Amino acid sequence: MSLENKIAKKVRDIPPSGIRKFFDVVSEMEGAISLGVGEPDFDTPWHIREEGIYSLEQGKTIYSANAGMPNLRKEVSNYMNRKFNLDYEPLTQTLVTVGGSEGIDIALRTLLEYGEEVLIPEPSFVAYMPCTIFAGGVPIAIDTNEEHNFKLQPEQLEAAITPKSKILILPYPNNPTGAIMTKEDLEKLIPIIKKHDLIVLSDEIYAELTYGKTHISIANLEDMYERTVILSGFSKAYAMTGWRLGYAVGPEVIISAMTKMHQYVLMCAPTTSQYAGIEALKNGDNDVLEMRNAYDARRKIMVNGFRKMGLSCFEPEGAFYVFPSIQKTGLSSVEFCEKLLMEEKVAVVPGNAFGESGEGFIRCSYAYSIEEIKEALVRIEKFVKKYI
Repeated sequence: MSLENKIAKKVRDIPPSGIRKFFDVVSEMEGAISLGVGEPDFDTPWHIREEGIYSLEQGKTIYSANAGMPNLRKEVSNYMNRKFNLDYEPLTQTLVTVGGSEGIDIALRTLLEYGEEVLIPEPSFVAYMPCTIFAGGVPIAIDTNEEHNFKLQPEQLEAAITPKSKILILPYPNNPTGAIMTKEDLEKLIPIIKKHDLIVLSDEIYAELTYGKTHISIANLEDMYERTVILSGFSKAYAMTGWRLGYAVGPEVIISAMTKMHQYVLMCAPTTSQYAGIEALKNGDNDVLEMRNAYDARRKIMVNGFRKMGLSCFEPEGAFYVFPSIQKTGLSSVEFCEKLLMEEKVAVVPGNAFGESGEGFIRCSYAYSIEEIKEALVRIEKFVKKYI
């Protein structure tokens, strides 16, 4: 019996993540530096950890309400109002998820009928396309480019829409490029979104990590509140990756349906994490500011480093990644990453892991210490000099 043939074709046909492949090698390589994983190098702030620890000491380990603890949903609602001037009712428009990734998954499974299309600006987070396929949908990539600062252009959106189009994913601030969309950028998309009656899934996990410009959600703009679901979480801004805590806010009808999906599949988010999340939202603003300032300093070092070695490097305005072009080397993205790892022991991610339009680029995270970044840049420059 062939067990391989028992696996659903839609699962078999999805390739493994292009991010992890290099880091399995790095973990066994002495002296290697990784600039690949999108994970803060900061510890979760102590007062947040302490709240989780205290909840365990008090034996608070039972299931929460399916949609999340009422106090946490209240704090999510307060946070969205305080930070982004958006009003969401805690008990009917807010859902606590197991990380931002669960939010993406259940939003797509809640909204999609078989064969309906999801519009995905790329390069972007590796999970959007597989999650669309797993939900029975059809992913439609829209290639953004460096010429337009990796922003989705209205004419691109219009050209990609068909009668089967249902959802637009807005992945800004963007992983892997660091691009953002300003109010003016978003306003150009709204007539098209309304004309074709699209639902927007706005992935705002990096909303707190912008540099020089304040994040604005499309839900703030005219007629968009009722057709936008915002997906976010605690991993990036609060250095809480392993806590697996996220949330979704949006129209009551959609959030209610997502909660139904969530309650059957996962029951509830981890209770310990929820207590920590309450503390993060109530008292974590200074922690976020401190980490954002540190990332900003590292961002400048990395951009300048790539430009100094002769590579074009878009200056990111959000998240904690740079996305330099390596086209001058004549190497493909995968070739560049494989050779760099083997020859100089530096791990970065090939740009095409984030969509075909990422070919010719690499993603480097600056969520690492300045010392590691500087040493990595020395090694990368030595490698690049062999080819340009």
